[in-house]
Amino acid sequence: MFATELIFFAAFALFVVSMLAIDLGVFNKKNHVIGVKEAAIMSFIWLSFAVFFYVLLLYRGHWIHGIYDMNALQVFINEYQQTVYILPGNFTQSLANYNQNLALEFISGYLVEYALSVDNIFVIILLLTAFNVAEKYYHRVLFWGILGAILMRFLFIFLGATLIKEFEWILYLFGVFLLYTGLSLFFKGDEEEKIDTENHPAVKFAAKIFRVFPRYVGSKFFVKKNKKWLITPLFIVLIVIEFSDLIFAVDSIPAIFSITKDPYIVFFSNIFAILGLRSMFFLLVNVIHRFHYLKTGLAILLTFIGLKMLAAHWLKIIGFSTLHSLIFIITVLVTSVLFSYFFPKTNETN
Repeated sequence: MFATELIFFAAFALFVVSMLAIDLGVFNKKNHVIGVKEAAIMSFIWLSFAVFFYVLLLYRGHWIHGIYDMNALQVFINEYQQTVYILPGNFTQSLANYNQNLALEFISGYLVEYALSVDNIFVIILLLTAFNVAEKYYHRVLFWGILGAILMRFLFIFLGATLIKEFEWILYLFGVFLLYTGLSLFFKGDEEEKIDTENHPAVKFAAKIFRVFPRYVGSKFFVKKNKKWLITPLFIVLIVIEFSDLIFAVDSIPAIFSITKDPYIVFFSNIFAILGLRSMFFLLVNVIHRFHYLKTGLAILLTFIGLKMLAAHWLKIIGFSTLHSLIFIITVLVTSVLFSYFFPKTNETN
């Protein structure tokens, strides 16, 4: 079964690397400002990939773990504490139920990660603006930032899955943390965030470790001066964005573990959302301020997920399923967007 998981994971990794290589080598060979139309096309493509993967899991989800008999099916359902209706003596229907649940876990995790990414977009916009990065270099910074984010998520997710497997009580710590984060975000409201470029921890760290060139040099991260390599301010911006994603992952990864304990589904949903984050950034960069109720929606979402993790045992008894979580997630997100549209800020002009 491990060999099957390795093959599936390798195929997924090859797909991601190929798409990123095409993106960088074909569509973005030259630095340019990405417009709304290009961003919309990019967003649609990544969304289509996520939907295709959902359909793949719906019909062939058992390929991930190599499940081809009732015993193996029961083992993985128990291991990842999944709510799947098993029909004794009917492996075909039981497997279909498992695949359906797996697909729902994926799309629910994807939506949660995508929704939480909106808050990260607020931070990235503030960072790029505060560091005076030219708009035509946004794509380069975000591209390499996403590669770093993928590697960090891989380590975080599979380390987290191992810890949860050995110490299940960690889920309750995650629940308390998410509940605290959700309530803090709710009461924080629309309080304006500020970026101190000089005293940012990542900036101080980079200044101590590396030699820093005093100005931007186009899209370069490194320059050579007097036979010595120096980092440019653009590389410092990249480090700061990676640091912000590290903080962001502390919220988002535990949130998805509340939906599924299967680390592969957590990873796949995370990566599809992260890949879509970059295109969504360019799509929303000029209008994101209009969705002022999204932060309230995210606060409700995090609070719900925290409570769900703390009450997991009782929710399982009453039959609270992945589908119920998905319905709640979609309801909160749609309501947040609709409220933002129908009740704009008083100082906004349409």
